[in-house]
Amino acid sequence: MNIKLIRANRTKFGGAEVYLSRLCEELDKLNIPYELVYSNIPKFLPSWFRVLLFNYQVCKNKTKNDIYLSLERISCPDIYRAGDGVHKVFLKIEKKSKFNPLHFVYLYLEKRCFNNSKMIIANSNMVKEEIISTYGIDEKKIKVIYNGFPLEKFDKEKSKKNLEKEFSFDLKEKIILYVGSGFKRKGVKEFLEILSKLKNKNFRAFIIGKEKKIDSYKTLTKNLGLENKVVFTGARSDVKDFYTISDIFLFPTRYEPFSNVVLEAMNYENVVITTKQNGASEILSNEYAMNSADDFSIVEKIDKLLINDLEIEKIKKDNLEIIQNFSIEKNVQQTLEVINEIIN
Repeated sequence: MNIKLIRANRTKFGGAEVYLSRLCEELDKLNIPYELVYSNIPKFLPSWFRVLLFNYQVCKNKTKNDIYLSLERISCPDIYRAGDGVHKVFLKIEKKSKFNPLHFVYLYLEKRCFNNSKMIIANSNMVKEEIISTYGIDEKKIKVIYNGFPLEKFDKEKSKKNLEKEFSFDLKEKIILYVGSGFKRKGVKEFLEILSKLKNKNFRAFIIGKEKKIDSYKTLTKNLGLENKVVFTGARSDVKDFYTISDIFLFPTRYEPFSNVVLEAMNYENVVITTKQNGASEILSNEYAMNSADDFSIVEKIDKLLINDLEIEKIKKDNLEIIQNFSIEKNVQQTLEVINEIIN
């Protein structure tokens, strides 16, 4: 059987694309053959039309010997990995324009994708429940396989030296970090509001990621009196160094099936705080899972952490221990079990 991995966009950015890259690296190590299938539809065509054409192409060219493991909403997958979550749920949260034809196309394909797949891989129990409640899919058809991360060791002093040429550090200050692009959905406004409400000002915050409307967030930072506390770095290739030097990773996202950044922050020994609308919150202590992006009860908890070094260190070590169960190797082994189940 030919394993074909389906994803429209060929890019290094995005949660699904990062996961696909890690999956391929592990398959290479195991000498398991596979083929990547990307879209070659011309970019000048409307996005909704490109999505439909890509679906038509991959389904038309499918043979009896092909096993489609799709990371894209298509109508003919054997296994669909729902790493993008449930679009119908996403639309309710984001309140996107009902007149954008791209959303109609996504919903059209999403329903057929869930119904036609032989197995569905959800990357969190949150996504599994959304699939069941939204589309009435039999839970026996859904396997939860959490995201995996290539576990790494790090050198805090080395990372600090790498960054101190560009940024000045006060040893007494705690570092609070945000990593992610798409600031509105992923909660940068709420991140800033939480920081502004902290009584303890003994912190420095870094916001890493691309954003078209960056100026509006910089203006909000100034209006909240945080201009001397928050640094917008833009996209960085050295994000590992920021994870390594930080103490608290704060990610108040509105909707995230399972964010890779949570695993990354845990691997580099951060206290991690995110929302229950992020599937990754399932692996954290409930104390640090916010009820929503604007759940400002978290402010008091962060204030306490900022004056309690022992508690911060304990949580960092606990998170490092938890992350050992979420290696990319384990993820790939579980994924291969699903593929073998389909083949046999």
